[in-house]
Amino acid sequence: MGKYTFINGNSLPGMPWREAPAEGSGLPLWRYGENPIIRRNPLPGVARIFNSAVIPWEGAYIGVFRAERTNGIPMIYLGHSKDGLHWDFEPDMIHFVDEDGKLFMPQYAYDPRLVNIDGTCYLIWCQDAYGAAIGMAKTTDFKTFTRLENPFLPFNRNAVLFPRKIHDRYMMLSRPSDSGHTPFGDIYLSESPDMKYWGCHRHVMGKGTEWWENVKIGGGAAPIETSEGWLLFYHGVTGTCNGFVYSIGGAILDIDEPSRVKYRCSTFLLTPEEDYEERGFVPNVCFPCATLQDKDTGRIAIYYGCADTYVGVAFTTLDIVIDYIREHSVVTETDTEVGRR
Repeated sequence: MGKYTFINGNSLPGMPWREAPAEGSGLPLWRYGENPIIRRNPLPGVARIFNSAVIPWEGAYIGVFRAERTNGIPMIYLGHSKDGLHWDFEPDMIHFVDEDGKLFMPQYAYDPRLVNIDGTCYLIWCQDAYGAAIGMAKTTDFKTFTRLENPFLPFNRNAVLFPRKIHDRYMMLSRPSDSGHTPFGDIYLSESPDMKYWGCHRHVMGKGTEWWENVKIGGGAAPIETSEGWLLFYHGVTGTCNGFVYSIGGAILDIDEPSRVKYRCSTFLLTPEEDYEERGFVPNVCFPCATLQDKDTGRIAIYYGCADTYVGVAFTTLDIVIDYIREHSVVTETDTEVGRR
């Protein structure tokens, strides 16, 4: 048993895993040696898959994938895998329906997240609602996807659900933005009694003073409940003379008041360094969207988009990453306060 434990975690003895290399970077995450696990032109009509989310499902793995189609319009496709590394994709995009079962498709959909809450799986993505906004749907069988009401007005991106209710309320992180490729952005927390009405908005974290997150930040994978708090992998963005650079950061939120940040790592956990992260349709992007974790070993696999072109996997353990975040933590007053003004 490690120093820290997953709360309400699952046993996943067959999840993707590779031991850390003998000579590492000193950072707590290390890459899968056969990255990227999804390459260009993964199925007919789709040029690239990236920024996608997976969960365990019926003894295997299922995922929702941002598929940039050859017509330039992103949509969400369903994928299946026995080992979490090799994926088979359904040939057509997910078809969403309304509460009456009638087809109700978004004009576009990208950067999905996926979380299982008490047997109902919720899919969250960015779409058009007369401006960039958050779309939501639910499924219990991955055959019928029923759209829910959009939780927020435009403009908003990077919505991430917590995997359980807190104080009998659903909780969601998001990043209010503008109508363009936002040159700003903080993470906020909102709550709902019913997945329809969202309010009690709280500020969680602002952009950092460190170079790698000094432009904007946004939620990544669904928060992981641990004995130390909610472990959050998020993305931080900096600006260069050659455009934005997206890195993976880490923080730990209070278990009962997740708008309070307990620890926030001052260094990135992973930044674009490999060819498939630095070169692609949008260069220099590491964008986390999902994790798998095994409660028995403390292992964590992180799925992240690479250069808006590929999907990669990185690994860590609960003990390694929490110790690293705590040892390199720098928090501000706006991090540690409840976030209400």
